[in-house]
Amino acid sequence: MGLDRRGFVKFVVGGVAGTLFTPVIWQSLDDVSIWSQNWPWIPRLNKGEVKSTAALSKLCPAGCAVKVKTLGGLPYAAIGNTANPMSKGGVCPVCAGGAQLMYSPARVASPMKKVGEGKFEAIKWEDAEAMLVEKLTAVKGQEGKLAVISGDETGSANDVFSAFAAGMGSTGFYMMPGEMLTATKGVKLMGGNGQPGFDIAGADFVLMIGADALDSWGATVANQKAFAATRPTGGAATAQFVYAGPVLNNTASVSDKWVAVTPTGASAFALGLANLLIAAGAVSSAPDFADYKALAAKFTPEAVEAAAGVKAEVLKDLAAKLKAAKAPLVIAGASFGQGAGAVDFCAAASLNVLLGRVNVTGGMTVLPTAPKALAAAIGRESALDAGSFLSAVATGKATPAVLMVYEANPAFALPQAGEMAKSLGNIAFKVSFSTYMDETAAMADLILPAPHPYERFDDAMNPYGVAKPTYLAGKPVVKKPVADCKDPVDVLLAAAGKLGVSLGFETYADVIKAKASAVGADLDTLTAGGAWTSDGKGGNLSLGAAALAKVAPAAADPKTLAVAPVTRQAFGSGSLATPPANLLIVREDELTGKDLVVRMNAATAKAAGVTQGAKVKLTAGSGELKARISVNEGVAAGTVAVPMGFGRSAWDEFTKGKGDNVYKILTVSDEAGTGLKVWAGSTVTVAKG
Repeated sequence: MGLDRRGFVKFVVGGVAGTLFTPVIWQSLDDVSIWSQNWPWIPRLNKGEVKSTAALSKLCPAGCAVKVKTLGGLPYAAIGNTANPMSKGGVCPVCAGGAQLMYSPARVASPMKKVGEGKFEAIKWEDAEAMLVEKLTAVKGQEGKLAVISGDETGSANDVFSAFAAGMGSTGFYMMPGEMLTATKGVKLMGGNGQPGFDIAGADFVLMIGADALDSWGATVANQKAFAATRPTGGAATAQFVYAGPVLNNTASVSDKWVAVTPTGASAFALGLANLLIAAGAVSSAPDFADYKALAAKFTPEAVEAAAGVKAEVLKDLAAKLKAAKAPLVIAGASFGQGAGAVDFCAAASLNVLLGRVNVTGGMTVLPTAPKALAAAIGRESALDAGSFLSAVATGKATPAVLMVYEANPAFALPQAGEMAKSLGNIAFKVSFSTYMDETAAMADLILPAPHPYERFDDAMNPYGVAKPTYLAGKPVVKKPVADCKDPVDVLLAAAGKLGVSLGFETYADVIKAKASAVGADLDTLTAGGAWTSDGKGGNLSLGAAALAKVAPAAADPKTLAVAPVTRQAFGSGSLATPPANLLIVREDELTGKDLVVRMNAATAKAAGVTQGAKVKLTAGSGELKARISVNEGVAAGTVAVPMGFGRSAWDEFTKGKGDNVYKILTVSDEAGTGLKVWAGSTVTVAKG
């Protein structure tokens, strides 16, 4: 028998009324209340003073200046810090959950040594440090036997780790691939030296080529604030934003226009715009303009449509808007983990040079090389690529005996992840300085737990994307860490003393004081949540014609699909799994149950012979990824969009075993002239199953 609306209302009202007038339910609730209060695991509210303390949270790549709210000295929430000129009170979705991550069950509780496959036992710090010194003593003075991998793009810890390696007689300091490393190599290809920055706040037309600037690229909170300032409530927009990339992501969805560009077509797209701008009268005083002009002439609208999937009329309209803007800015890059090379950076950045938008308000800036805290440290522009290093280990060209990993997870976040994990297995002794039990820590022989950002001193020099030289620093919020941990830099400095390696400092706090002094910053202002900035600029750039000469317009292979890894900052990064609270915003077209969901448009799905909800296998190299299909028109033609951040084999019960890891199917190639491994052109075959 059916139940109509009137019957449903009578049923509900009658049921509620009957419940209100019977004493049974109230007695039951009273019993439940009393019983529930006796559960031993229920957390009890602390008593004490409520405070807000400034902190630097480097849970995200850019580092958020936050205010940590504490009750009785224990953190319980993080909010934005209005005193910080970068964030202006904003906070990213990862750093917002910093207090919860401090108490994460995935934290390494104490030093651990491996006692069997996948088995560890807790040891005392003095024993752990003695083991570290013993292993390092055996490789001192032997080039190639000590290696360091760092995933921290901005901290002075890199100065210490790289100087320590040099003091041990090794040049083996490597950085995890990221946008900053790629961009500094790109600046070198354009005849410059330093790090690029982008003045979003001063521009009136912003073209983002592959850069998810409002979600997962650069200093996202500062970028969002700059974007919001151009959209005054009740007023007209003062700047236009266009996102050009393979997926309709969060940045594209709020921009004025999304231009669908295939993952392999970024350089062709940029050079196609250059061709139209030069035809419309754009000239440059750069010494390589003639060569650049001849190169750009090959990228006609028709050639760009074949190579990048962009219609000729769309390309022409965009070129006209760039030319008409008073303060245009082209942001060159890709969100973290997407593997664009330095040449792709040059292609996009060259548009700023062509338009005369370098080192001007609202343009692309060149930040001078950052000062070092230790003279022997290796600068970012000279750092080597961790992916290239592990590839050399796999082939026997590199034979390190000891590897130290700091703030990095190479076993999970490098292309062909399975092969990279095997390469790590070839290294006899691995040390992981990690806050959490990630995939790399799970493979280590010695785990030395690092403090959470609220428990340590740290700093950030020039977070990627900032328009001018910028320095941030923070100090511990709590008196005592939750875990039995020590700062990795303090551990390394103590080991250096025992090994006879003179680094000149006793603690990381001393190193940060020295860095602040070197840049001319007031440390008290920084640790109170402020920021030091400077108007210093690097030199001018060429158009990068020599590096771009290898780019040629070419249509995609119809037998395979291009892979577009999709980042969302809320889902963490290669070095941080998705915070448990953020799992609530995972969509059905990203994860269904434990199945990863990949997206492609209807025409691509039809050509691949797959339908909505179908189970598929994506294969490339030695890697295979299992997923379900979601048909969605927010994906460029010939492309499969794959969410990043899933497929964890370590961490905690909230993230482990959910979905699959896109890094498994990314394939790499060597980029000539930079030493980088790139994978933006990765392609896969699709099979049902």
